[in-house]
Amino acid sequence: MIKISDLRARDVINILDGKKLGNIIDIDLDLDNGRVLGLVLPGRSRGFIFSKREELTVPWNKIIRIGRDVILVEVPVVNELDAYRQDHIDGDDLY
Repeated sequence: MIKISDLRARDVINILDGKKLGNIIDIDLDLDNGRVLGLVLPGRSRGFIFSKREELTVPWNKIIRIGRDVILVEVPVVNELDAYRQDHIDGDDLY
């Protein structure tokens, strides 16, 4: 069994480009069904130092492996993420 506090200490790495996406800041839960829907990561900031950062939610089915030190995920490359959102995401996906 893995504790949420243990997950938050692990780096999240995108296997498509090898970049570190950050550490988990929150977990998206379905309390009615007792399921984890996804991991919430810090996204890009939208402007200056005090601006609010976007959050990136990685759906549970995009998690490839949870290792001892890292969590490997498969999400579109950050540069392509905005185009991916507009072209491929319907109301059920959580990017």
